[in-house]
Amino acid sequence: MKKSLFNIKTTYVIFGSLFSLGGYVALPASVFAHCPLCVAGAAVGLSLARTIGVDDSITGIWIGAFLGSISFWFYSWLVSKKISIIEKFNFLMKPLIYVLIWGSTLWSFYKFQLVVNMSKVYGLDKLTLGMIVGAVLFYLIDAVKLKHYFNYQKIVFSLGGMILVSLLMYIFINFMI
Repeated sequence: MKKSLFNIKTTYVIFGSLFSLGGYVALPASVFAHCPLCVAGAAVGLSLARTIGVDDSITGIWIGAFLGSISFWFYSWLVSKKISIIEKFNFLMKPLIYVLIWGSTLWSFYKFQLVVNMSKVYGLDKLTLGMIVGAVLFYLIDAVKLKHYFNYQKIVFSLGGMILVSLLMYIFINFMI
């Protein structure tokens, strides 16, 4: 059973990577805040982390950030298509898309029982807790408008924030509880 489960995970990782790479090649070259290649790399990294046994709370942080990256990428794509409802309610669309993508993913995790029999922290599954922390942090990092000091500053701050929170979560889970 375990071997077939690994094959299914491997198949999903390979299919997702090829699909994302295909989308990257098919789309016209333009600058995105969160590029498709980065999103595909994050998907592969998360699948690998889950496979090798990284704690669910830490994986959840990165899943939350990954979902944030997907939602910002999707929002940028919608804006580039000049869809009238996006332009009319621009101030609402970014957080709405963010919440819809994150919420639908979390709902599907519970609907298809991907978070059953997991350990809990304060009544929440570790994966759900990590996803909440990662999603909130990623959105806040993106929402803060800083002066531009160097190239790839947003990426450095996003990755730095995720690494810092992952280390803090590791300490919290392993030494505080």
